Amino acid sequence: MKKLSSLLLILLLTIGALAACGEQKEPVKDEGNSSTEQKGEETAFPVTIKDALDNEVTIEEKPEKIVSVIPSNTEIAFALGLGDEVVGVSNYDNYPEEVASKEKIGDMELNIEKIISLQPNLVLAHESTANNGKEGLQQLRDAGIAVLIINDALNFEQVYDTINMIGKATGETKAAEELVKGMQDKLAEIKAKAGEIKEKKKVFVEVSPAPEVFTTGKNTFMDEMISLINAENIANDQEGWVKMDQESIIDRNPDVIITTYGFYTENATELVLGRQGWENVNAIKNKQVIDVDSDTVTRSGPRIVEGVEELAKAVYPEVFK
Repeated sequence: MKKLSSLLLILLLTIGALAACGEQKEPVKDEGNSSTEQKGEETAFPVTIKDALDNEVTIEEKPEKIVSVIPSNTEIAFALGLGDEVVGVSNYDNYPEEVASKEKIGDMELNIEKIISLQPNLVLAHESTANNGKEGLQQLRDAGIAVLIINDALNFEQVYDTINMIGKATGETKAAEELVKGMQDKLAEIKAKAGEIKEKKKVFVEVSPAPEVFTTGKNTFMDEMISLINAENIANDQEGWVKMDQESIIDRNPDVIITTYGFYTENATELVLGRQGWENVNAIKNKQVIDVDSDTVTRSGPRIVEGVEELAKAVYPEVFK
C-alpha cells in the first residue's frame, strides 16, 4: 500500500487528478494582452497572460530566474532552452540530467521560504496542485514574484497550449512554436504508420499492480495515445483513472498488457505473467506484457510523443520496428 500511495502521488504530480476530470477542457486562451507578438516573433515585455485559473499575470521582463513546481513544466522549460534560467525544481524532477543540480523546492507541499530565497522572477505553478497550495502561491505573489498557473493538460492540443504559454511567459515564443511543430510532425508520422494496421489489438494498461489494479479509461492521455496507435483500450467504457477487478480484465481478454510501474516494482512484467487465473488471457499466453517508461507516457510535456512511439512499439512491434 505504501508503494501504491507513492505511485498515486507521482501520478497526481505528473498528470493531475484525472479521476476527477470527466470532461474535456477547452484549450487555454491567451487573452487581455495588449503587447502580443506576431507569430514567429519573440515576446515583447511586459506581457500579460491569462493562466489556467483565469488570473491575469503580468511579467514585466524576460525572466532570468525560474522555479518550476512540477516535472512537466520543467521539461518544457529545458526544451525551450531555459535550463540555465531554471533555479528550482520539484523533488520529483528527474529529467533532463541537469535537474539533479538544481535546488529542490518540495513536492505536493511547496517550501515557500526556499522558493522566495531563490529570488525567481517567475514561478511555473500547475493547475492540478494550485487549489491545495493557494495560500503558498499567494505568499509568492505578495513577495513580488510572478506566479503563472499552467493548465492540467488532458490531451495533445492542451499540451501544445501549455508549451506556447510557457514560451510566451519566458520570451521564447519562436522556440515554443518550433517545439510544437516538431511534436506535431512526429505524431503525424506515427498516426500514418498506425493507419496501415488492419487488425486492432486490445490493450490493457496497468498503472498499479495487484491486488489493487488501476487502469486508464476514457478522457485520459493514455486512452488517447492508445487510440492514436490504432489499438483498443479495453477500459474505454470507464472514466478517468479507475480501479478494475481482475475478473473483468480476464473477461475482456487483452492482446497486450502494458505496465507503467517498473520503475519501483522489481520484475513487473514477470509478476503479471505469473498471475493465477490469467493463463488463458491472450497477452499472457503470447507473453505480450511490456513495461514502458512511466514518465514518457504520463508527463504532459515534450516527451509525450516519445511515449506514444514507445507504446506503439510495445503493442505493434512488427509495424514500429
